[in-house]
Amino acid sequence: MSRKEFVRLLEDNIFILDRLSDKLKKNPVVFSGYPRQQLSVLVRLHLGGAAKLKDIARREMVTAPNLCATFRKLEMDGLVARKIDEEDRRNTWYSVTEAGKKVASQALDTMRTVMENLFSKLSRSDEDALTKSLKTINGILTKMELENA
Repeated sequence: MSRKEFVRLLEDNIFILDRLSDKLKKNPVVFSGYPRQQLSVLVRLHLGGAAKLKDIARREMVTAPNLCATFRKLEMDGLVARKIDEEDRRNTWYSVTEAGKKVASQALDTMRTVMENLFSKLSRSDEDALTKSLKTINGILTKMELENA
């Protein structure tokens, strides 16, 4: 397989996953009164650990000022805590509180149920093949991430 073919396959998979993600988004999941963007930020912060506002904004593909409103709401509700970086006071670190962990875990459970339903029509052999492929992909991407850290 050539590098160009690999890149095209990767691109195709990104677009396919995007379309599947759109199907997931069609389920109007507003969990515990929080819209999808707030839950997405909360879940990613829960899974990834404390992060700077600018890094979260880059990952969520929104501007830091737009993300501030999301964090104000989550902070007011006691789901996230913020801390000014003592070494560089321009940076703010956000982390999930115990209450935030609970909401994030419930949101993850809901999302997993929706994904299970989305893939429920796969044959057993397709599910096994996809699972094996995803394990391989995860292993390779993890290795890449560690080598490029």
